[in-house]
Formats: sequence, structure tokens, C-alpha cells
Amino acid sequence: MTAMTALLAGLLFGIGLMVSGMANPAKVLGFLDLAGTWDPSLAFVMGGAIALGSLAFLIARRRKRSLLGLPMQLPASANITLRLVLGSATFGIGWGLAGFCPGPALVALGAGYPKAIGFVAAMVAGMLVFEFVERARASTQLPSPRA
Repeated sequence: MTAMTALLAGLLFGIGLMVSGMANPAKVLGFLDLAGTWDPSLAFVMGGAIALGSLAFLIARRRKRSLLGLPMQLPASANITLRLVLGSATFGIGWGLAGFCPGPALVALGAGYPKAIGFVAAMVAGMLVFEFVERARASTQLPSPRA
């Protein structure tokens, strides 16, 4: 049941990205081009997503289990760290350069956009480099002393 629900949610999300234009890099870059021919239409898409997401998180915080009966897993920290800021900046730069973010890039790949192939390849390469660096960093850290 969980896998089927995830599949249906993913399909609905993908359809929403296609219908809204979020999987079209030209539309996204038009939205990000504040000094040129700015296309504000994606602001409404994002506004709706933020409103719906905020409502969902408000409801989720009051629940112990999801609608499927699984434990609710919400972020444990609200701290803004240098690592979070640098990751967000990297995400934004990639989004601005390519016109894709990860979800819409996968949808565009499935829809046959040629530009999505390079973006998804670079995205996967970046995830592999991150994993390699994290494992190397974790293996060089000394274990904490026990009291």
C-alpha cells in the first residue's frame, strides 16, 4: 500500500510540475530573469505550493502517525547553519543556470527533454561526490570520548 501511494503521489506531483510549467527550463529562466522579460506566473505556482505545504506541516505536527499508519517523520532541527546556507546557494545557482531543480528535472527527463539528460547526470555526479566527501569526512573524525 505504501509503495502504491508513493507512486500515485509521485505521478500527481509530476503531472502538476508539467501543467504548471515548472519542468520547462525556458519558463523557469523567464521567472528568474528579473531584469529582462520577467514571467511572474511561477510565483503563483510557488505561492500555492507554500500555502498547501504550510497547511500540511501544521496538520502533520499535531499527528503521531501518517494517514498510512507510518510514524510521522518531520525535521528535528530548525537551525540555520553555514552548511545549509551554502547548500541552498548551490541549489539556487544550479537552478538559475540550468532552469531545473531536481524534481522537475526528473519529470523533464521522463518527458524527453534533451537538456534534462545533462542536468540529471550532473545532479547524480554531484550526489556521488557529496557521498564520497561525507564518508571520507566521517572516517577521519575521532570518536567522541566517553564519560
